[in-house]
Amino acid sequence: MDNYDKQILDIIQSHFPLASRPYAEVGERVGLTEAEVLDRVRAMKASGLIRRMGANFNSNTLGWQSTLCAASVPEDRLDAFVAEVNRHDGVTHNYLRENDFNVWFALIAPDMDAVEEILASITEATGIKVLNLPAYKLFKIKVDFKMDK
Repeated sequence: MDNYDKQILDIIQSHFPLASRPYAEVGERVGLTEAEVLDRVRAMKASGLIRRMGANFNSNTLGWQSTLCAASVPEDRLDAFVAEVNRHDGVTHNYLRENDFNVWFALIAPDMDAVEEILASITEATGIKVLNLPAYKLFKIKVDFKMDK
C-alpha cells in the first residue's frame, strides 16, 4: 500500500463524495485520474484490504430493527455456518471471537418478527442455535483508521 492508497482510504472511509463521479473527485484531491483511483480501489477490494463499501444507515430511524447475534459453532462447521449467515441481506458484518460463542454478527430487518424468521432459517439450515441479543439502548462508535499519517 503506497501513499496514494492511504490517501484514498482516508477519504472514502467517512467522506466518500456524494457526486455523479465520486472517484474523479477523490482523484482530484489526491492527484490521480478517476481511472487510477478506480483501479486502486478495485485492487484493494480484490486483495481483501477493503471488505465492504456502502452506506451506513440508522436502522432505528428508518423504523427497522437491529440486533447482535452470537452462535457457538464447531470449528469444522465454521465455513458452512458463516456462508449461511452471509446469504442474508440484513447481515451487516460478522466476526470470529475466541469464546464459546465464537461467531458474532449484526442483523437488521424490517421488524423483530423478520429478525426471528431469519435467525430461525439460519438455525434450520445449519442446526446451530443463534442467540438474539437486541439492544435496549444503542451506542454508536464511529471509527476511522487514519492511513496517511
